[in-house]
Amino acid sequence: MTSPVDWPADRRFAFTIVDDTEGATRENVKPVYDLLSAHGIHTTKTLWPLPFREKPMFGGATLEDPDYRDWLLALRRTGFELAFHGATDHSSRREETQRALDRFRDVFGADPRMHVNHFGQAEALYWGDARLDGLPRLVYRAANAALRRNTRYYGHDHASPYFWGDVCRERIEYVRNFTFADVNTLKADPLMPYHDPRRPLVRFWFSASEAPTYDSFCRLISEERQDQLVEEGGACLVYSHLAFGFTDAGRPKRRFAELIERLAGLPGWFVPASTLLDHLRLQPGWRPDPDRRDLRRLQRRWLTARMRSGRL
Repeated sequence: MTSPVDWPADRRFAFTIVDDTEGATRENVKPVYDLLSAHGIHTTKTLWPLPFREKPMFGGATLEDPDYRDWLLALRRTGFELAFHGATDHSSRREETQRALDRFRDVFGADPRMHVNHFGQAEALYWGDARLDGLPRLVYRAANAALRRNTRYYGHDHASPYFWGDVCRERIEYVRNFTFADVNTLKADPLMPYHDPRRPLVRFWFSASEAPTYDSFCRLISEERQDQLVEEGGACLVYSHLAFGFTDAGRPKRRFAELIERLAGLPGWFVPASTLLDHLRLQPGWRPDPDRRDLRRLQRRWLTARMRSGRL
C-alpha cells in the first residue's frame, strides 16, 4: 500500500491488539479488558477451545471453563473479537483441530476470522523455516540448527497427521505472520493483508508490532511513539500477552493505564484486528497478490531484524 490510508470518521490512525491467550484466565485478564472497554478500545483475543489432554506448555483457561466461557461471550457482545490459537496448549492432530473449530462455532455462532500459530504446536501453518524462501530460508534454518532448535511444523503438510491447511483456507480468513519492532505496523509491512501464492492454504497474512510483555508493551506505546503513529497516519496491530504482568492486585498497572487513557484521547480508530484488515483491503493501493519481489523484501526485513536483535 503506497498511499496514506483513509481512516473512517476523520480518524488519524488505527490501533488494536491481538492478545495471545497463553496463561490467560478470567481473573488475570478481565481487568485489562475492562480498562480497554471503558476507553472504547476494542481489540482481538485469541483462545483455546479444547481442554488439555497432556501437560500444557503455558497453561491458562479454555472454553471448558464455564466462567471463562461466559466472560468471553460477554466480551464478544461488547465489540471485541475472538480468534483461534490452535485447538489447545499443545500439539493437536487434524481431527482435534477440526473439533476445536466446531466447538468455537458452537459457542460463538460462527467460525473465527483470525488464527495465530501457537509456539510449539506441531500443526502450526507455514511456520519455522516454511515462512521463508530462498536464501532467507537457508540462513534461518542454519542459524536455528546451530542453536539446536526444531523449525519443522506440519499444518500445511498433506502427508502429516497434523495437516489442517485445507480447513484453515475454508474456515479462517486472516493468519498472523511476521512481527516487527516499529509501532507503525503498516510501515514495516505495507503489503498487509496479503495472499502468498507459495503458501496457498492461508487466504491472507498480516504482520504485527511485537510487544510480548508488559514492559515491551509500554515501550511500544510510549507517548513519543503514540505521537509518531498520529504523525504517520499509520496502523498499529500490537501482538502481546495481556496475561503476562499487566495487572497488580487485580487492577491494571498504573503506567499501562496511563498510556491507554492517553491513547484513547487521540484521534484513533480502535477496532478489532479483522475489522482493521478488512478496511485496508478497501484502500485504492491494496493488492491481494503482491509482487514476489515485495514478499521477498518483507521476509528479508523480518529476518534481518530478528538476527540483529538476537531473537531468532
